[in-house]
Amino acid sequence: MNLDDLVRLRRARDAMDRDYAEPLDVPALARVALMSPGHFSRSFRAAFGETPYGYLMTRRIERAKALLRRGDLSVTDVCVAVGCTSLGSFSSRFTELVGETPSAYRARDHAEGAAVPACVAKVYTRPVRNGEARTTPPPVA
Repeated sequence: MNLDDLVRLRRARDAMDRDYAEPLDVPALARVALMSPGHFSRSFRAAFGETPYGYLMTRRIERAKALLRRGDLSVTDVCVAVGCTSLGSFSSRFTELVGETPSAYRARDHAEGAAVPACVAKVYTRPVRNGEARTTPPPVA
């Protein structure tokens, strides 16, 4: 992969990070990267180790966790706020990455982690890819 392709792929990844709640699909992201959809998908996976959809869903679940910890939104409201159109798909992916349902995550007490700086909490609460959900919460300093 050449440097120009990597720059364009990063541009598309940045768009996913910034616009995760927007309706993004592979053709739209490929346009951002100035590539064909097939070439974009293959190149993205080669560069970042996961599909564009997988990366986007991880960003959406990451943001959903923050909204669910607040506790003032329903699971359905969070699903829509992060750009998911199917509550069932959102719940399945959330459970796969986090290890518990969105409702269970929302209901759990998150006060213990409230004193942890946001930059540190982000590392420990980031959804784990490839179905390797954490079974125990990280230690709190």
